[in-house]
Amino acid sequence: MNAEHYETAEICINGHVITDSLSLFPHQHEEHCHLCGKPTIKACQSCGCAIRGLEPAGIICDADYSPPAFCHSCGAPYPWTEATLVAAKELADELDDLSPEERETLGGSLDDLIADTPRTALAATRFKQLVAKAGPAVAEAFKELLIEVVTESAKRQIWG
Repeated sequence: MNAEHYETAEICINGHVITDSLSLFPHQHEEHCHLCGKPTIKACQSCGCAIRGLEPAGIICDADYSPPAFCHSCGAPYPWTEATLVAAKELADELDDLSPEERETLGGSLDDLIADTPRTALAATRFKQLVAKAGPAVAEAFKELLIEVVTESAKRQIWG
């Protein structure tokens, strides 16, 4: 389906959705996010293609809209995806309850949790085991950090 079949979404670089239907609600446009103050974008910073919002099928708003992790046109990760991945890898590096090898394995599994790949199930299994070993507070921190960018299949495997 072409981009013109979708509304354009406006999202801040931290991933806060400003609007999922910019042409329907142009008055919702913000130069900077009202939640975090960061700049907003309407297009992929790599290729310039509009960020997909809602499919106009009589839907005025969709409370379940989540920002996409990657550009549908060029495949580049959006800024919120990149920032979340960097933060999750930094968190993995801080876990003293894991050995250096386990921290490396945990950090390496994160890329396969945000994109459906043949390695997603393996990455989810490794992630779940290592995070459980690190403790419930760490598990909750990872969940809060990753819940918006992890694929649906990884979410089901990790958090049920």
